[in-house]
Amino acid sequence: MNQKLLKLENLLRFHTIYRQLHSLCQRRALRQWRHGFSSAYPVWTAQLCAWPWPTDVLTGAALSQYRLLVTKKEEGPWKSQLSSTKSKKVVEVWIGMTIEELARAMEKNTVSLPSGEKITFLDTPGHAAFSAMRARGAQVTDIVVLVVAADDGVMKQTVESIQHAKDAQVPIILAVNKCDKAEADPEKVKKELLAYDVVCEDYGGDVQAVPVSALTGDNLMALAEATVALAEMLELKADPNGPVEGTVIESFTDKGRGLVTTAIIQRGTLRKGSVLVAGKCWAKVRLMFDENGKTIDEAYPSMPVGITGWRDLPSAGEEILEVESEPRAREVVDWRKYEQEQEKGQEDLKIIEEKRKEHKEAHQKAREKYGHLLWKKRSILRFLERKEQIPLKPKEKRERDSNVLSVIIKGDVDGSVEAILNIIDTYDASHECELELVHFGVGDVSANDVNLAETFDGNVIQQSAAKKGVKIKLHKIIYRLVEDLQEELSSRLPCAVEEHPVGEASILATFSVTEGKKKVPVAGCRVQKGQLEKQKKFKLTRNGHVIWKGSLTSLKHHKDDISIVKTGMDCGLSLDEDNMEFQVGDRIVCYEEKQIQAKTSWDPGF
Repeated sequence: MNQKLLKLENLLRFHTIYRQLHSLCQRRALRQWRHGFSSAYPVWTAQLCAWPWPTDVLTGAALSQYRLLVTKKEEGPWKSQLSSTKSKKVVEVWIGMTIEELARAMEKNTVSLPSGEKITFLDTPGHAAFSAMRARGAQVTDIVVLVVAADDGVMKQTVESIQHAKDAQVPIILAVNKCDKAEADPEKVKKELLAYDVVCEDYGGDVQAVPVSALTGDNLMALAEATVALAEMLELKADPNGPVEGTVIESFTDKGRGLVTTAIIQRGTLRKGSVLVAGKCWAKVRLMFDENGKTIDEAYPSMPVGITGWRDLPSAGEEILEVESEPRAREVVDWRKYEQEQEKGQEDLKIIEEKRKEHKEAHQKAREKYGHLLWKKRSILRFLERKEQIPLKPKEKRERDSNVLSVIIKGDVDGSVEAILNIIDTYDASHECELELVHFGVGDVSANDVNLAETFDGNVIQQSAAKKGVKIKLHKIIYRLVEDLQEELSSRLPCAVEEHPVGEASILATFSVTEGKKKVPVAGCRVQKGQLEKQKKFKLTRNGHVIWKGSLTSLKHHKDDISIVKTGMDCGLSLDEDNMEFQVGDRIVCYEEKQIQAKTSWDPGF
């Protein structure tokens, strides 16, 4: 009887989870389109936009691999009797997993869903330079799952993610990770989040908090249930009919497929042959594939899809809109380019007006400055001013260029290039070494890139390239690229000189000796630390202040000239400056100078 009850309990538990996931897929997001389109947009601008199934912005790392959700083994004397019903249960969950696949993994009947819904996760790194990625994720998703480490607490990137979620008006679910650690303190995390207006249900708020462990897989199903429950409360729905709308997640160049974008479909059904517009680029869909690289014929709302057939690469975060024909797509793109040119023309006009104003003011000042002088005096002064503006000589130009680092950035995807450029924007050490960005783009290093690098004497920093006469550096991790960039900048700085103490002595008495016709002051010293070496450099300190630096003219022990005096020995010494007066209590420090490579003061925040 107990065996049957336990089996029934397991079936009911899995059936409840299945019903919640199935209900979620039938209730898609329906939100009103936030912004109206300009005249360049298609004719359906008054229609509604559908938003996808809740996507997790920050927990992709926890579920990106094949996680095994293992039920705990039952303890007790009846363990062997129930081994058939309480044995280890394994369920595989992966990115893009469909509801049918999840039901089969749970040993349930396969459900028949025409749209083939999939579970989608988005993830972004934690540094501030990746702020744009996090902001895009918050705009695309309907529910933000905020992952906070139970042993680290609220970090800077956590606060930024909270702000992005609030700006996008997206609800938050808190996942307190690393709860398997002994030092984990979930309550501390919840209390710290109160300062940022994130109030968990335990404290009377509306934010669900779920303790999880990405390492062991504990409680991940509870996190999925919390997401499902919130989605049902929000009554999220999506419309698979009508023109396609979506968002570009990433764009890159593939050698076999050409220009490729990965996107999330938010409304409509994308099919082969559809004509799309994104930013100032358009495409006729030639091929589509899912997150596993498998070719597909249709992409429904909430599905991540790779799209080929682009004429140019759109930027990450661009909105994708379907138009009725290729001429219409060209018309939209041409209009957007025209608007951009007009805006750029207006900005250039403002700059020109500012320059004209500056030149006019400078001309007025020059007239006031030279107006009262005779023409000869005025000509001489103007000649001297022009002489100061003469171009640098080749030698001077080389010295100046040695303090300039020119770089070309090439990346495999648009988002990586964006993050690198955001990091370079934080460079604030131009007084040490100029950092000049010559060119940037997506794809492999081209002949034009090599020519540019050769012209500007710069480095090409990218993610897949072969050496071709210029300095090319390979990096797969952005953090390593930044470290290499810091080393390159530091190598162009002049070496710094550091003083390393060799020995120290205190002056116990002062007297003078006659050498020829002049008297030379001599200090009687005792070595307290290390040793004094006559060939090294010395400095005299009084009350903690250095009053002299130089070398010794003589170093004696009793009446013998010596080159080294060790700890505890007495000696007499005289300096290379005859006018220096010693005082009892002064200290003589023997030191040596070493040149070390200076480091740039630029701190990108890693």
